[in-house]
Amino acid sequence: MARPVVAIVGRPNVGKSTLFNKLAGSRISIVEDKPGVTRDRIYAEAEWLNKYFTLIDTGGIEPESKDIILSQMKRQAEIAIETADVILFMVDGKEGLASADREVADMLRRSHKNVLLICNKIDTHKTPDEIYEFYELGLGDPIIISAGQMLGLGDMLDEVIELFPEDKDTEYDEDVIKVALIGKPNVGKSSLVNKILGEDRVIVSDIPGTTRDAIDTPFTRGEDKYVFIDTAGLRKKKKIYEDVERYSAIRTLTAIERADVCILMIDATEGVTDQDKKIAGFAHENGKALIIAINKWDIVEKDSKTYLRFEQDVRNNLSFASYAPIVMISAKTGQRLNNVFDLINRVSNNHSMRITTGVLNDIISEAILMNQPPSDKGKRLKIFYGTQAGVKPPKFVLFINDKELMHFSYQRYLENQIRQSFGFEGTPIQFEMRQRGDK
Repeated sequence: MARPVVAIVGRPNVGKSTLFNKLAGSRISIVEDKPGVTRDRIYAEAEWLNKYFTLIDTGGIEPESKDIILSQMKRQAEIAIETADVILFMVDGKEGLASADREVADMLRRSHKNVLLICNKIDTHKTPDEIYEFYELGLGDPIIISAGQMLGLGDMLDEVIELFPEDKDTEYDEDVIKVALIGKPNVGKSSLVNKILGEDRVIVSDIPGTTRDAIDTPFTRGEDKYVFIDTAGLRKKKKIYEDVERYSAIRTLTAIERADVCILMIDATEGVTDQDKKIAGFAHENGKALIIAINKWDIVEKDSKTYLRFEQDVRNNLSFASYAPIVMISAKTGQRLNNVFDLINRVSNNHSMRITTGVLNDIISEAILMNQPPSDKGKRLKIFYGTQAGVKPPKFVLFINDKELMHFSYQRYLENQIRQSFGFEGTPIQFEMRQRGDK
């Protein structure tokens, strides 16, 4: 069963993203006092009284706009309305009723959905007179809140969960793989999400930076459940002119932190860039499972050695992530999409794989027999034993006689021996050295 879906809609700048962030419990939507900052539908999981639901923030609706981005924003809001079980129609209680509010209200009445009229920016106990004019929208009693001050949110959520359909699942589900699509702007991340879902979920245009937020999209394939996190592409810092772009870079990094698996998308027509290296490095340092997807492979001119040359270039440039599988795809045509899902499942399993202490120590003992540990001034490194301390990523603690004697190259050798035995494709492996006597 699907989660209940709650969509927040309204004209620009009435406080939708502020409310979204308060309900989602984190700063997922960009909040700035500028209309049109939230362009796409942004998804997050939210909870009230142990009932879980999917929350959607939408771009502000300007019904008559001819601007290409604003007209697409309107379409995104319409799709959110179509998929929602409950709609929170936000208006600005300080400004009073605007003509755009009336037009949005007309759209909502035609949807025949459960609509709650949310009157925002009221942070006093006295109800201002402007509130009463909202009754003419014909959407019932306004619910008075202040999203910024977190006033009235509990009463509002009580009414929201009362409207959830009985056939929706509100229980917590932890068997979900969170997948972050990462990469430079305009490399095809949004196109890949849309291809997977078979609908125009994310705004796609050839204007770099069109997707400025990280967007959570739940998706089920057979018995497997995923959440795809489409991110605003990271730009080089000198190109970040606006605060919005700076927030988007932070959002990409936050999306990586929230993910289990990262898919680094690289443009096949450009090859690996310095920016790709930085983004991959951040995923690696955060211990995330990693897949390298070379997009636009369908438009590359090929001969018998093109794939091998490209693979070598990726391996040379991203040598720190030699464990990451490479897949050549086309987000536009759907080429090798099944391979991507197979890889997601495989690297996710490896990311949470455990090795028993007995087997791990057999591997370490055999490695020591084949290649003696390093020594310095007559003192040789001794590895007493090892144990796996954690997963996501797999983390091993080695108890040794002297940390100074553990050379990086020998640690890499031990990692290679563990990988030869267990694979661990797609996931970094972390080590912690403890000297005897260390806690």
